Amino acid sequence: MYDLQSKFNTFYKEHVVLPKSEKNSLFTKKNININRLKDGLIEYNEEKGTDYKLAEEPIVQGSVAMSTVIQNDSNDYDIDVAIVFEKDNLPSGTTATKNMVVNALKKKTKQFKVEPETKTNCVRIVYAEGYHIDFAIYRRYKDGDDYIYEHCGSEWRERDPRSLTQWFLEQNKEKDYKLREVVRLLKMFSKSRDGWRNMPGGLIQSVLADEQFQSYERIDERFYYTIKAIKDRLVYNKEVYNPTDPTKSLKLVSKDSTKMDNLYNRLKDKLSKLDILLTSSCTYNQAINAWEEFFNHDYWTEQKEENRSSVSKSYIALSEAYELYNYRETEEFIQDMFPVNIQYKLDLECKVTKNQKDIGWLQLMLRQRRILLPGHDLQFIAFTNVPSPFNVFWKVKNRGEFAKMEDCVRGQIVQTNSLNHSESTSFKGDHYVECYIVKNGVCVAKQRIAVPIKVS
Repeated sequence: MYDLQSKFNTFYKEHVVLPKSEKNSLFTKKNININRLKDGLIEYNEEKGTDYKLAEEPIVQGSVAMSTVIQNDSNDYDIDVAIVFEKDNLPSGTTATKNMVVNALKKKTKQFKVEPETKTNCVRIVYAEGYHIDFAIYRRYKDGDDYIYEHCGSEWRERDPRSLTQWFLEQNKEKDYKLREVVRLLKMFSKSRDGWRNMPGGLIQSVLADEQFQSYERIDERFYYTIKAIKDRLVYNKEVYNPTDPTKSLKLVSKDSTKMDNLYNRLKDKLSKLDILLTSSCTYNQAINAWEEFFNHDYWTEQKEENRSSVSKSYIALSEAYELYNYRETEEFIQDMFPVNIQYKLDLECKVTKNQKDIGWLQLMLRQRRILLPGHDLQFIAFTNVPSPFNVFWKVKNRGEFAKMEDCVRGQIVQTNSLNHSESTSFKGDHYVECYIVKNGVCVAKQRIAVPIKVS
């Protein structure tokens, strides 16, 4: 297959992946509306003499949680947030429960042109800019040591609010963090034409990409052979089941069958345009034309040889930089693994040594504006008032250009059950370390300590 990995990497990083500023904006809006709900519940309770309150921290779901949102969503972002109440602290009926949440939100969203409204499976807040936030309501109760969750739809149905996110993150890790790339690119294709309506949603596309994933080294080959396998699969089978409950189809209404037909037909049509890539005589311009026809994006037009001379040096430098920073997105988040209900204290300290000689305590060094350099050893110590027994998890997140260049952003959450954790300083960056205490399946304490490593 004609090798356009460098161009493909730049396209993916520059035009597909949602920029960090946009991600931060989505999470800011999510947090603002969660606070509106919490404050609205307080006012609602004072007015009605009730005591409704969230049982745990809200859980981000869907494409935002899976980090598969793409730039081509044109601000039509669907931010899914699960809110959990205790079963014995809610109305028994689903309609009454949704109305309670709507009325609580209305107390803090009076400036909105469109009031919060109930949907079959959520309560929705619509922004004028085009995106919306869906609050999916859950209730929970204890069954032995475990929580059972039920979703508020047309009726209460047992459903785990974390299961789909956990499934995707596990599958992405199993595939060396490459599944997310394929899903994002497939979603980019599905939204590549203004006239393309009625395409399957992100979850169905994610399930298909996972099921048919082809493990090639190059990103362009990996994507091509995976979508070809998806197309071939759809020839004989257009049914897709929930990966966390194989008894349930993800095709919920009749028009979902039309969406599956559309995906197959559009893949079949546009994949044929890529046949030239597999010929030994394929030229650079032919390869660029093929991907331009597939993605319908100006980026590919700009890469043609006749236009290459007009591309600015800064753009070329940017492309090369993106190729250098072809790192895996490996970070994990505690809220995707456990309910979070902070009830106890957790403090972190860090002792800095070099060649077994004490240098100092990290936080004191930073207050004194002493520089933390590479080549030092770090001993993190956690202090907590959580009563035993409990489990301890640690997360080390590297940030900055060097972490990306070395494909070492880390961020995985590891269970050690020790209140001590050792690391060493390797390269420059505003890194951090987090510790979590989990008791009875709930994260009841967490803390972060900054580890800014400089160069002398």
